[in-house]
Amino acid sequence: MDDAEPPRHEPDENRPPQRVPAFNVPPVILASLGLLIVVFAIQNLPWWSDETLNWLYFTFSFIPARYAFPLSQQGLEWLWTPVTYSLLHGSIEHIAFNGLWLMVFAAPVARRIGVARYVIFWIFSAAASAFLHAVIYWGDQTLLIGASGVVSGLMGAACRFAFPAMDTRRFGIRQAHLNPRLSIAASLRSRTVVAYIVMWIAGNALVAFGITIVGDSAQPVAWDAHIGGFLFGFLLFSLFDRQPRIEVENSAPSAE
Repeated sequence: MDDAEPPRHEPDENRPPQRVPAFNVPPVILASLGLLIVVFAIQNLPWWSDETLNWLYFTFSFIPARYAFPLSQQGLEWLWTPVTYSLLHGSIEHIAFNGLWLMVFAAPVARRIGVARYVIFWIFSAAASAFLHAVIYWGDQTLLIGASGVVSGLMGAACRFAFPAMDTRRFGIRQAHLNPRLSIAASLRSRTVVAYIVMWIAGNALVAFGITIVGDSAQPVAWDAHIGGFLFGFLLFSLFDRQPRIEVENSAPSAE
């Protein structure tokens, strides 16, 4: 019997390049955007009365004044409003701006930590943003709505692994979720991360003084909630992170 000819492997440089979609957003991010759009559409149904709208905002917006009084004397809104406020938006500009940044910064985080951890991260980053807002505006009766705090949390989380790719060039931008997680100290030694944080702080400082560069300038912006979310994502991302599969494979002992 003749020996079978071994399969021929075409050199990598001769293989046609794989086509990478120009717009590739994880399904959980698309689901998040869809949920925000559906909630916004419900908010703006034309047949709502003023009383119904007031009930909707009172029941699902975050109000710092709720926590300045004994919770036993209130309803149960204080339980869910630290999260549900992040699903409400006040205008098309508001939801469009948050949706854009959600696609940019949530995509690498979602690819890295998976659906379940992404949902948990959303819940806790929303609560952290609301907590700092409540501390600064203790007893205030204004309403806090919008996903900006969560988006800021995702920005802070991305600083721990996504931006260093620009320094090390270990993976391309589309594979940034495969980068090893940096410690807080190592992140602050990255020129890319530091430059981004400085620009982010400068932008929120302008907002604090009433200067809105992008987004909806017709409504006050809760810059403090942004800071709460960012600090949560940057400082506590390791609690939600999981080691990238490529790192696990490379660290596994090989048999000789």
